Amino acid sequence: MKIASVVGARPNFVKLAPVHKRIGKISEHVIIHTGQHYDYQLSEVFFKEFDLPKPDYNLEVGSGGPCFQIGEMLKKLEETFLADKFDIVIVYGDTNSTFAGALAATRLGIKVAHVESGLRSFDRRMPEETNRIMTDHISDFLFAPTETAMKNLGREAVAGRIVYTGDISVEIMNEAVLISEKSKILDNLGLRPQSFLLFTMHRAENTGSQGSLTSIIQSFKELKEETIVFPIHPRTEKMLRERNLLSKLEECKNVKLIPPVGYFDFIKLMHNAKKIITDSGGVQKESYLLGVPCITIRKTTGWVELIGAGWSVLTDTDVSKIVHSVRNWKPEGVRRPIFGDGQTSRIIRDTLLSVGQDF
Repeated sequence: MKIASVVGARPNFVKLAPVHKRIGKISEHVIIHTGQHYDYQLSEVFFKEFDLPKPDYNLEVGSGGPCFQIGEMLKKLEETFLADKFDIVIVYGDTNSTFAGALAATRLGIKVAHVESGLRSFDRRMPEETNRIMTDHISDFLFAPTETAMKNLGREAVAGRIVYTGDISVEIMNEAVLISEKSKILDNLGLRPQSFLLFTMHRAENTGSQGSLTSIIQSFKELKEETIVFPIHPRTEKMLRERNLLSKLEECKNVKLIPPVGYFDFIKLMHNAKKIITDSGGVQKESYLLGVPCITIRKTTGWVELIGAGWSVLTDTDVSKIVHSVRNWKPEGVRRPIFGDGQTSRIIRDTLLSVGQDF
């Protein structure tokens, strides 16, 4: 078999690493980078940190509106798929690159495998939700990370083969925690373990909302007794600047605004934070695996298991809820292994190998 992985954004690169290491040993595995993320700290650094080879193709799509970006990806992916014949295309998560990779492949008659299928927030305002739904319904292999994801796919009667794999993050985190011990990020920022909150925000539902951005800044002001570390995403910084809110954020002396950091530095920050405030699906999951309480600034989440387990709480960008959760909320219950046993990449490899005889 000849297999291609289509990636383009930070969450894709992280999921790619263990899959490439498994599949690359038994099959030709080509990495196609759409160029959705092109900033060093959101792209190239992940290939270096995870010891991944340089992408075989970089489509250099760059930024732009979602329709423009997906359209450019489709054009360039079609050229790539026609020039280099693949048996299977693997896509990851819920980014524009995920959907574009799946659509281009299926229209050219190439089998599609979707890693992290079946998550649903049931909020169609989120572009990630529609990306994931559309990808699931045109995929041939749907690798589901949780029992809830399996039920979602069954209820929607998807046409492809559903396979329970557990979540790829379990094996990623097992390696990342060990490597992150070498990180000097705490020393560089003058931080002590358990002395700070970690904050991230990048979702369009928040960064595109004046009200959400203003609420977050107000929350920071009310939490003036807390040190808040904020690795700011380029899109978030751009939207704050355009709305003349960046200076308001910079006035919050309790907030350490820093550029995006590498993955292992970020894991070090997560592992040592008192609590994490985020709108990232990946960070929600990673915080659970690390045993750090997570305050999720969204109305809904695809990781409903985390809410049910009592280790994550939904606050949206409501100032009073955020402040209350920081000051008073504590997780309840024991962390259960809801994301599997760390064998996800092996199950993916074995599933694809089992159908290899058809090619």
